[in-house]
Amino acid sequence: MTKPLITNDAVVLGLLLGILAFIFISAKSKRPFWRKFYRYIPSLLLCYFIPSIFNSLGIISGESSMLYFVASRYLLPTSLVLLTISIDLPSILKLGPKALIMFLTGTLGVIIGGPLALLILSSFSPKLLDGAGPEAVWRGLTTVAGSWIGGSANQAAMKEVFGVGDQIFSAMIAVDVIVANIWMAFLLYGSGVHEKIDQWLQADTSAITELKQKIETYRAQILRIPDLTDTIKIMSVGFGVTALAHIGSDFIAPWISTHAPELEKFSLTSGFFWLIVLATSISLGLSFTKMRELEGVGASRYGSLFLYILVATIGMKMNILAIFENPSLFLLGFIWISIHAILLIIVAKWIKAPFFFMAVGSQANVGGAASAPIVASAFHPSLAPVGVLLAVLGYAVGTYGAWFCGMIMQAIAI
Repeated sequence: MTKPLITNDAVVLGLLLGILAFIFISAKSKRPFWRKFYRYIPSLLLCYFIPSIFNSLGIISGESSMLYFVASRYLLPTSLVLLTISIDLPSILKLGPKALIMFLTGTLGVIIGGPLALLILSSFSPKLLDGAGPEAVWRGLTTVAGSWIGGSANQAAMKEVFGVGDQIFSAMIAVDVIVANIWMAFLLYGSGVHEKIDQWLQADTSAITELKQKIETYRAQILRIPDLTDTIKIMSVGFGVTALAHIGSDFIAPWISTHAPELEKFSLTSGFFWLIVLATSISLGLSFTKMRELEGVGASRYGSLFLYILVATIGMKMNILAIFENPSLFLLGFIWISIHAILLIIVAKWIKAPFFFMAVGSQANVGGAASAPIVASAFHPSLAPVGVLLAVLGYAVGTYGAWFCGMIMQAIAI
């Protein structure tokens, strides 16, 4: 690995915050160029894409930096707390079954997309089917399926189940990260033009619109100028709940690993899984208390800030130039995600589901709990918990779906 130009994480964090500041200031600019630019390009997409350019050029390195770990383990759960404590859970549940249908459609798209992509590309490049040992391409693809349905725990499970070699596993991690991140970029772009997409889908968006209006009305009723005490309250609740979630995950995950290791297939031995579940569950409970009034002094704004920092750290993990190192595998990955997308579009058009359900259902599969709330909040901060709830479901079905996908690919290759 080539040493990046900037290795000090304090400097990298300052650079990322500078990038975020530039994006938000220019997005608020009244100059015609910027107004026209942001009419087509969502600011959230730039928060993700610009750091990836810096990483690709070797200025910073997402691989050697600890910023993503800090953001995902501390800022992500805290942002979920601050975005969730003002949630109207009964209204979220009224969104109906279409969100679940689109999530399961996304899962099915990953399960059948991998084998179909392997079948299509192998007709032009038969060598993709070569090899019966640990380094066989089909074995490596099972780890991508595990990641795209569940998460890293499911990915690791597939590596063990199918005996995936280290070399092909390393190549597949690159395919997983690059393809999934480019797909996320498309979803973020779509969030900026979702009205046009919903119109084409003939989707009924009334439930989502009603929820957003209800949140905004409530926010307007309790809105006031915050003082230092209010800010300290927000931080103490956010990071306090995150601390409790860490304590719980540090106890629960090792206990299950020792006493019920067979539950690993459901990701129940993953500390990160329990961190997200506990942080979300506690904050959902707090949404029925007076804590929800913290929204009036800017709780969700701080939550959004932490989420944007997470987006920037995710972006800095993507090296666009890696595509050229193993083009056939990346092409396979792009065909795979395209099949996933086509199936989602067909079903969304059929059941007239809003693009929000399609985007979040897809990202809950492909990206998991770390990025599904980001895509959901791109539509509205109050919708972030929907992404979390679906992503948790992905952890549960990830191992089974990926195993079935792997068995189909094995049948094709042998």
